[in-house]
Amino acid sequence: MSPKKRIERLSFGKIKAILDMPDLLDVQVQSYEDFLQADAMPAEREKKGLQAVFLNIFPIIDNREEHILEFVEYYIEPPKYSMDECSERGVTYSASLKARLRLSSRQDSDDAGSFDNTLETDVYLGNLPLMTEGGTFIINGAERVIVSQLHRSPGVFFGDSTHPNGTKIYSARIIPFRGSWVEFTTDINDILYVYIDRRKRFPVTTLLRAIGYSLDVDILRLFNYVEEVPLSRKDIQKYFDRVIIEDQVDSETGEIIVPRGSAFDENILKLLRRNKIRRINFLKTKKKDPIFDILQNTLTKDKTENEEQALHLVYLELRSGDPPDLETARRLLHRLFFDEKRYDLGRVGRFRINTKLDMDIPMETTILTVEDIVAIIYFVLKLKVGQENTDDIDHLGNRRIRTVGEQLANQFSVALSRMARTIKERMNLRDSEQLTPQDLVNVRTISSVINTFFGTNQLSQFLDQVNPLTELTHKRRLSALGPGGLTRERAGFEVRDVHYTHYGRLCPIETPEGPNIGLISSLCTYGRINDLGFIEAPYRKVKNGKVTKQIGYLSADDEDKYVIAQANAPITEKGEFIRDRVKSRYKGEFPVVPPDDLDYMDISSNQIVSIAAALIPFLEHDDANRALMGSNMQRQAVPLLKPEAPIVGTGMERKGAEDSRALVVAEEDCVVQRVTANEITVKLKKKGKSSKDGDLKTYRLKKFVRTNQDTCINQKPIVKKGDSLRQGDVIADGCSTENGDLALGRNILCAFMPWHGYNFEDSIIVSERLVAEDIFSSTHIEELELQVRETKRGEEELTREIPNVSEEATKDLDENGIIRVGAEVNYGDIIIGKVTPKGEMDLTPEDKLLKAIFGDKAGDVKDASLKAHAGMNGIVIATKLFSRKRKDSKSRKQDKHKLAELEERFQKEVDHLKKARLADLNGILDGKKSRAIRDRNLEDIIIPEGEVFNANTFKRIDVDQLEASYDWTEEKATNELVELCFEKCEEHLDGLTVDYRNEKHKIQGGDELPSGIVQLAKVYIAKKRKLSVGDKMAGRHGNKGVVGKVVPEADMPFLPDGTPIDIILNPLGVPSRMNIGQIFETSLGWAGKKLNEYYATPVFDGAQLEDVKEKLEEAGLDTSGKVQIFDGRTGEPFDQKVTVGYIYMMKLSHLVDDKIHARSIGPYSLITQQPLGGKAQFGGQRFGEMEVWALEAYGAAYILQEILTVKSDDVEGRSRTYEAIVKGENLPVPGVPESFNVLLNELQGLGLDVKLE
Repeated sequence: MSPKKRIERLSFGKIKAILDMPDLLDVQVQSYEDFLQADAMPAEREKKGLQAVFLNIFPIIDNREEHILEFVEYYIEPPKYSMDECSERGVTYSASLKARLRLSSRQDSDDAGSFDNTLETDVYLGNLPLMTEGGTFIINGAERVIVSQLHRSPGVFFGDSTHPNGTKIYSARIIPFRGSWVEFTTDINDILYVYIDRRKRFPVTTLLRAIGYSLDVDILRLFNYVEEVPLSRKDIQKYFDRVIIEDQVDSETGEIIVPRGSAFDENILKLLRRNKIRRINFLKTKKKDPIFDILQNTLTKDKTENEEQALHLVYLELRSGDPPDLETARRLLHRLFFDEKRYDLGRVGRFRINTKLDMDIPMETTILTVEDIVAIIYFVLKLKVGQENTDDIDHLGNRRIRTVGEQLANQFSVALSRMARTIKERMNLRDSEQLTPQDLVNVRTISSVINTFFGTNQLSQFLDQVNPLTELTHKRRLSALGPGGLTRERAGFEVRDVHYTHYGRLCPIETPEGPNIGLISSLCTYGRINDLGFIEAPYRKVKNGKVTKQIGYLSADDEDKYVIAQANAPITEKGEFIRDRVKSRYKGEFPVVPPDDLDYMDISSNQIVSIAAALIPFLEHDDANRALMGSNMQRQAVPLLKPEAPIVGTGMERKGAEDSRALVVAEEDCVVQRVTANEITVKLKKKGKSSKDGDLKTYRLKKFVRTNQDTCINQKPIVKKGDSLRQGDVIADGCSTENGDLALGRNILCAFMPWHGYNFEDSIIVSERLVAEDIFSSTHIEELELQVRETKRGEEELTREIPNVSEEATKDLDENGIIRVGAEVNYGDIIIGKVTPKGEMDLTPEDKLLKAIFGDKAGDVKDASLKAHAGMNGIVIATKLFSRKRKDSKSRKQDKHKLAELEERFQKEVDHLKKARLADLNGILDGKKSRAIRDRNLEDIIIPEGEVFNANTFKRIDVDQLEASYDWTEEKATNELVELCFEKCEEHLDGLTVDYRNEKHKIQGGDELPSGIVQLAKVYIAKKRKLSVGDKMAGRHGNKGVVGKVVPEADMPFLPDGTPIDIILNPLGVPSRMNIGQIFETSLGWAGKKLNEYYATPVFDGAQLEDVKEKLEEAGLDTSGKVQIFDGRTGEPFDQKVTVGYIYMMKLSHLVDDKIHARSIGPYSLITQQPLGGKAQFGGQRFGEMEVWALEAYGAAYILQEILTVKSDDVEGRSRTYEAIVKGENLPVPGVPESFNVLLNELQGLGLDVKLE
């Protein structure tokens, strides 16, 4: 038997898949693996991620160089709790990070280099949150995801701006990973200045002098403006009229005989020869040179004349005071740019500078070099004179991605730097003899930084978990916001706009509507992030006009060098282009070129969009704005009770479901042994001589698990016992999947027509059948929790004995006060009973007597139970109670019972394992002759030689006593199988024992709960939400609407064969929105339903109008997609034919039951005494300023007075009014509203004496 048939889609795509799409979660999972390198041996770890951070910070040496603390290796211990346990208990899924540190000390500080005392120990550095296989972190029981950040790459940027007087000002900014920012900029007078850290400026030549180019001639020589000529040349006359660029000095008197800037002539030549000057430096250029003019202006502006003066000036500008000596000034400049500890361009910065300036400085050099500074200055000069172009800041070559791994490494770098400071301080203070690495390390430093990052960082986000697609797109999101990024207010239009380099890298469609538009985007389907953090897109290589199978990944910078053909360019089987002119892309242009001019070709038509947009069929027929809404609304689709894969898909449904980890997939080839609702057991198939042959593997399914958004994950098996599975086959569907395909909604018979005005303004009319048959019903799970704390007045207690509460109200509570599983819950019901001690009062003698007789029970307690909130109704599906270790007899009794259960379960599993081993042994040895088999000590013979093995051989023997590695028979292969059988059993037994010990430890040690909390009770309530008026629904093309009416099936329009329509959409919602894709989908969906086929129509490579017509004809339908339908109420035909078909509709997580809200009386604000606002606070509706104007316009004075006083903040008046209504009396006169008193108090606070007359 084979598993349930997977959905086979008939594809309309013409482009063959050349490259498998990468795992869509690699952006998260791979990045974290590279950061942690947990699977690598410590000695084999590469210098990246956490390893690189440790190597950069260590060794740490104290000021006197008496102690040195070195890093040896780090390792990660296994996590204490599983992921499920962490979610239930509300703790972080993390593991202990330990580092082996070596502390070396020496007694004699004069003896440099030799340490006589070395101590190497393992030091605990705190807990490190671990990533789950789905790319998320569990922090305090909630799943979170670290979003990748898109930020400006380190390196050099050349830009321009315009001065108010119209002059163009050019600048170069060097941005490092760590260290000072430097900016070179021209001004309106054509002088080149340098800014350091955006502080005071000084001429660039001052900086050049300070770094060693002391004289003008040295500086001009850098830019190739100096020509040195010996005066003894015969053709010296040809240099007449050339400019002398340095003062010529009499060697004896020191007097300037020829000032710089003089024009060389016969007289000067004689003068120089007379003074025995042999060589002279001329300015190279004769004609006017604008670059030289800027340098000349700058040199003229520069007040310094040599290195000493320049260093003095730089120090003065940066420190606002004179340097104590020259060396101090030189050290300051060195520390700014040339010290690896303080300045770091990173590999990325070095790569960017090398590529931009065409230099070949080694990648390991991550500080600035003199060559860099000179090349950058020269580039700015060339910019000024129009020989170079400025950078485009929005080009993806200038923006890079900070993935999870890099963000975590940065946090660790900050934490370890702080720790290094405290370590140094402790080394200086402590006595060397008692020093150990543990004394030096402060664990809290790392923990606090990491916890702050996961808890409060803008990029650490609560996982959006409505459906599998939502999770997937959240993990692939790229944000330009966050620390070191942009802010919403400052981001202009250019940053948000689509750039030509986004092609194949960032999706041009999927981005939020609203203030974050363009700042938050999604990675394209084939995009990947390289080791420098730049996004790369794959392309097929084109050689000599022929497409090859060779794949090249290009970054945005690389792509600018090539001409790239589109994926849908027609080619032959051999890869030759059919047309002699091919549409292509080059930078931002779209030339049509001959095939020989092409360098690359796109891989696939859907490589330009994200996974969410790639799920929209006929995307090419939709307006971009509606496609944006469509891709965003798919992420809001609620998982339905009965999901259904779309008839018209794009072929990406399988990939989306697999990579979201919603499905359970076979990890190896296997045969299904046993299937239950909770788990699937498979027997692994033999692969060669694999030791895994015949091994059993159990896949546990998630049943009714609550997500972050209260939707429900429930996995269902889709295989049967005996099914043969290949690696990668789907064995269980998750939420929103059907047979391994993503299924966010349902295929519904739809008509585009108006109907009695009920679908006015995007309203949607649905048939009662959809409600009755649970077609759009969904399950939602709400988690309620109650904490039991220790208070000053004593400990709170979970109990069903609640004061002043009837027996009826507590009938469903157990002895712990927790509601039973299966109970129905409605508004006001007690869910968890809890009492809390009241304040101590003076007891009367009678109370004292009662207390003495009955103990504390007679004491005063008040009800602090958890009750169901307004609008709640559902069924309790699970309850959990976590308790700290307590010493009372009741707790001991419970622990004893749990331990007995655990022991029994463990024993059963061990017995089951041993029975399986016995069966395997019988199978291997049946009919074989024994050699003398001894016990484990190799002393006694247990099975005599020559005995033939049969089913009874092992009945009288304890198999555990036998030696496995001994030769059991004459056949070597059989002996190996026996040994393997024992090894397998031993391995499983070890695993069981470890699990048993862990469980036992948890029972004996109690549950880990936050401080101050003694017990934690959780109740899970499942609610079934049927489709109702007010629910939001949408298709995949941005065609959204609200259910306006649920119509009886009999009243709905019907087809000629009597089939009633299920849903009616307004036809006016199509033309102006320009999302014609929904019409294509409707017609093709109808054909698919009739022909019982599923289609894949990939984006930009899908079905054409002719294909849709062909399918309609094949199905025996009208090729126009329109049909005559009849009124369900009268039975008469409608005037015109109507477009009918199957459209894929989703129910979105904007459910009316969560939004509907009413209040009579409720909580009030403390200061203003006005009712609170919002459903969560059980608040009222705000009657604001404009609403007051409306009533004033009608002159409704009494209604207005009532609203502003007794219905709002007239405290006395509202209670008197309530009383009057209850008694049936006339309403009292309103009093003074509290907000008036607040105004009076505020005026009095300002010192005004306000009196009411």
